[in-house]
Amino acid sequence: MIAKRRPAGRLFCWEGSHQLLGSFSLPTARYVGHMTSENALSAAIRSIPDYPKPGIIFRDITTLLGDAVAFRQAVDELVAPYAGLGIDKIAGIEARGFILGGALAHQLRAGFVPIRKKGKLPHQTVRMAYSLEYGTDEMEIHVDAVKAGEKVILTDDLIATGGTAEGAVKLLRQLGAEIVSACFVIDLPDLGGRRKLEALGVEVRTLVEFSGH
Repeated sequence: MIAKRRPAGRLFCWEGSHQLLGSFSLPTARYVGHMTSENALSAAIRSIPDYPKPGIIFRDITTLLGDAVAFRQAVDELVAPYAGLGIDKIAGIEARGFILGGALAHQLRAGFVPIRKKGKLPHQTVRMAYSLEYGTDEMEIHVDAVKAGEKVILTDDLIATGGTAEGAVKLLRQLGAEIVSACFVIDLPDLGGRRKLEALGVEVRTLVEFSGH
């Protein structure tokens, strides 16, 4: 089953009591305002016009990461659907996927696997080419990073055209991983990346959408 983008909900803050979700606990939520969850996260993301080139609006999540409340909210919302699923590994795409992936792995009590650009990993690797807007590049993963049959979630800060995420899915499957889901903070739906992953049979979850490039 393909999961659609989560509907916007209420903005919550976290208090002392905890509700058990699967193998770990998350604080119960208390409603504190009328701003929707999606709008709160969108407001924490900085938009930079004409970067890295004219006509592009760069969605900068460093402002979200620097906001303790927004960062906590994003991580909690990303991990919630996977509680109790027995996730073995979180695979993060270089570079901002490392930040999110480490946080998700900690919350889910899973291991973390970095997917890096070629030439950056010291041990024996498996490599996969992936498409860019103007050409191709290669990514790699250690050959022993994932065991066959392990349940893996792929994560990055944003999905746009989906070329990098598509390559990461194929790379992980080459090692025998079961891709449970791919999750991102931001979706740029006009660029079609979500559809590309769904065509591979991968569930896609995102928190906010921005139109355009």
